[in-house]
Amino acid sequence: MIRKPAVALILSLVIALSLFAFIQLEKNSSLSFSLNTSFNLQQAFSTGSYCTPFEDAAKETQLILTSNSTRTDIYDFIVANPGIQFRGICAGLDIAIGTAEFHLGVLKKAGLISFIRDGKYKRFFASRKFSLREMKLIAILRHETVRDIVRKISAEKTVGHAELARFLRITSQGLTWQMSRLKQEGIVQESCSGMRVTYTIVETYSAILPQLLNGFDP
Repeated sequence: MIRKPAVALILSLVIALSLFAFIQLEKNSSLSFSLNTSFNLQQAFSTGSYCTPFEDAAKETQLILTSNSTRTDIYDFIVANPGIQFRGICAGLDIAIGTAEFHLGVLKKAGLISFIRDGKYKRFFASRKFSLREMKLIAILRHETVRDIVRKISAEKTVGHAELARFLRITSQGLTWQMSRLKQEGIVQESCSGMRVTYTIVETYSAILPQLLNGFDP
């Protein structure tokens, strides 16, 4: 008859041996996986078939742009004319509305372009080229009268309301309407001295505006 202490000792030995065998099996599996992974990576690098996620994204971007010449033309046109609106793209490249809509959709989905709203217009930009503030400024400067206003004030630092209206050849009421948006956007500030109203560019924008204005024909 086997005594209880002997049974307990035998069971302990069986459990210990089983645990040891399991640990060894796990080590061998991990080593095999590591060696296989290392071999596969070395093989991929040696054959030039390995790509990082960034390289994959770059290749996909390149394919999207080069697989269709019209799409490439649209993207290049947006890069050259930041803030261009939809009709401007169609007219500038002489392409149909449906064609432009399709390719703009592909470019937008691929993250190559973005747009902001400017009233009833969509203003298109190449992605990651401008900050949101810069895009808003460019969208505003796309309006010729606003652009002339900003140029005049930037050049002379301070301009009176009546003088500015004469320069633009618009009525005083028309200038007031134009200035309302520039003041609302915080680009221009208004000062009053008695009956005289003058305008200056807000200091925050005084450095960036000349650079953005250079992108437009004088």
